[in-house]
Amino acid sequence: MSPRLENGKIKRNQAKPIPIGVIGVGNMGQHHTRVLNMLKDVELVGVSDINIERGLEIASKYRVRFFENYLDLIPYVEAVCIAVPTRLHYQVGMDCLQGGVHTLIEKPIAASIAEAESLVNAAAEWNSILQVGHIERFNPAFQELGKVLKTEELLALESHRMSPYSQRANDVSVVLDLMIHDIDLLLELAAAPVVKLTASGSGSAHSGNLDYVTATLGFANGTIASLTASKITSSQIRRIAAHCRNSLTEADFLDSEILIHRQTTGNYTTDYGQVLYRQDGLIEKVYTSKIEPLHAELEHFVNCVRGGEQPSVGGEQALKALRLAREIEKIALDGQIWQSEWQNQKLQSATMTVPREFVIPRS
Repeated sequence: MSPRLENGKIKRNQAKPIPIGVIGVGNMGQHHTRVLNMLKDVELVGVSDINIERGLEIASKYRVRFFENYLDLIPYVEAVCIAVPTRLHYQVGMDCLQGGVHTLIEKPIAASIAEAESLVNAAAEWNSILQVGHIERFNPAFQELGKVLKTEELLALESHRMSPYSQRANDVSVVLDLMIHDIDLLLELAAAPVVKLTASGSGSAHSGNLDYVTATLGFANGTIASLTASKITSSQIRRIAAHCRNSLTEADFLDSEILIHRQTTGNYTTDYGQVLYRQDGLIEKVYTSKIEPLHAELEHFVNCVRGGEQPSVGGEQALKALRLAREIEKIALDGQIWQSEWQNQKLQSATMTVPREFVIPRS
C-alpha cells in the first residue's frame, strides 16, 4: 500500500527500495521487467500474467515471484507497471489505484473516455500516482526538439508513424496504437487547444480496424498539424517535422537524430570578385543522448513515487490525447462520400471524400 499525502505530496521512507511489480509480461511488459530489474533503489517483487507459462518464464529469468492472479501481487508492492491489452486497462488499473498502489499504465490510458475519466478520478481519490506510458515524451530526440522550438516561431507540425503489419496490438486501430503517440507530442509542442479537425482512413479485412489514417489539426494559436499513421507500411518510420518561420527541424525518433535546416545565402569570391561558390542553405545536426526511452520513463516514474511529485505524463494529459484520438477515429470512419457529375463527358462522374470538420470546445 502506498503512503498517504502530506502537504500535497506523497511521503514515503526514502531509505528503503521501492517494491514494484509488473502486470502483463507480453511484448511490452517483458521490457518493463527488464528495465525495472536494472534500476537502483527498486525491488522487483514479482510479475503476473494470465499466460502462466509466459509468466513463469519471465519470473524465472529475473528470479522473482510469479502471481497467477494480479490481485495477489497488490499487497506486496507500492507501485506497478500495467502492460495488459487495452480493454483490460480500466479494471486492472482501478484495482491497483483503489489498493493505494502507484500505477503506470501503458498507453492508451483506457479503451474509452469514460473509463479514462474514472481512472483519473480514482488516482486523486486514493492519493495514488497515475502515469501513462506515452514513451516518446522520454525519447531524447523529442526532449531536444522541444528545446530547439523554444527559440523558433512555429508555423506547422508534421508527423509520420508507420510500421509493417504485425499481430501486436491488433485489438485497436492504428490511431490508438500508433498515432496517439504523436497526438500527445503535438499537443505538447503546439501548446494550444485544438479548434479544427479533419481525418480520413482505411482498414483491411484481416484486422477489422483502421490501419491507415491521416488527420489535420488546427490550433487556437494558428499552428496547424498533419498526422499520418500506418500499420501496413513496408518500412518503419517515426518522424516529426517542425516548420518554423526561419527553419525546418526534423526529428527522427528511431535514430534519436535532429536536423535543423536554415535558409542562408552567401557568396564566396576571389580577390577579383569572381564567385567561387554559393552557399544556399545550412544544416545543423543536434546531438542527443543515447538513453533508452523506456529506461528514462520508468526512472521518472520511480522518482515520482519516491519524491511524491506528479508525473510529466499523468492521467489528465493522457485523457486529453485519448479524447482527440477518439474524435479522429470517429471522423475517419464516418467520412461522407460526395458524388457529382462533370460536364466533361470524359469524366461522367467523380467520387471524392469530403472530410468533416470537428470543433473541440476550448478548455
